Amino acid sequence: MNDLPPPLDCIAVGAHPDDVEIGCGGTLAVLAAQGYRVGIVDLTDGEPTPRSSGPAERLAEAAAAAKVLGVVHREQLGFTNRRLFDDRPR
Repeated sequence: MNDLPPPLDCIAVGAHPDDVEIGCGGTLAVLAAQGYRVGIVDLTDGEPTPRSSGPAERLAEAAAAAKVLGVVHREQLGFTNRRLFDDRPR
């Protein structure tokens, strides 16, 4: 009784929706076209962002981009934007 989905071969992680697409979207598209199961994880929804209509539109655009790239799983972890740092408190 394995209810888990098939594992991913490659997971790309970005702070905001569109970071992964800008940084390595071409590579992900090639991997997906070669049959690899590719996923994207966004740490935040990227909001607030100047001139944005809000997170709903941004996440819809991210889902559409994932489909074009051949990504089989996309997840947004819900961390607060502008509160991520590349170190830990000492």
